[in-house]
Amino acid sequence: MVRYTLAIFDFDGTLADSWQLMGEAIVAAADRFGYRRLTAEEAAALRGQDNRAVMAAMGVSLWQLPRIATHMRQVALAQADRITLFAGVEPLLRDLDAAGIRVAVVSSNGEDVIRQVLGPDLCGLVSDFACGAALFGKAAKFRRVVRRAGVPPERAVGIGDEGRDIEAATAAGIASVAVTWGYATREALERQSPTHVVTTLDDLAALLAGPSQATRRG
Repeated sequence: MVRYTLAIFDFDGTLADSWQLMGEAIVAAADRFGYRRLTAEEAAALRGQDNRAVMAAMGVSLWQLPRIATHMRQVALAQADRITLFAGVEPLLRDLDAAGIRVAVVSSNGEDVIRQVLGPDLCGLVSDFACGAALFGKAAKFRRVVRRAGVPPERAVGIGDEGRDIEAATAAGIASVAVTWGYATREALERQSPTHVVTTLDDLAALLAGPSQATRRG
């Protein structure tokens, strides 16, 4: 019997490899929004910090976040062809569907971008999209997705690659999975005390859909 019946995925860094595009865009927008450009070394060091520390290092204020987020979504939409799914995402989503696990996507990115990258077939496996989340606004979207799905919170799990994903899942009263192939380091993720930590998509499939998935994939 599967542990969770609703899997709520982050998009950027969890399902999709968008780091190069988004990293370039955030650097290029520094002059436009008046924050400090980070060196490559500084950016790498900040992968071990939470979003508040990153904002402080860049000199970004909370009041600037909505405009910056809108700009980043516009960049993602204009260059969506540069965003690709991580290898193994398609079979993972099909495995979850076959196991009767509902899939939702909660993301700061726009739904139009996510649908374009996933494509119509994989979008058909997603029961709910809650997109355009504020940087620290995912918890409310998690709660709404769980409520719309009609599942008990203890049967839902949030999956993401950043500390804020884990924070949001905890605040929403659901379990969390930290994935280590995205933005944040494993050490930074573990400081948020996620319910689970996985290092590969096969491990994630085994956790969500059962050990037989890992065997079948191997």
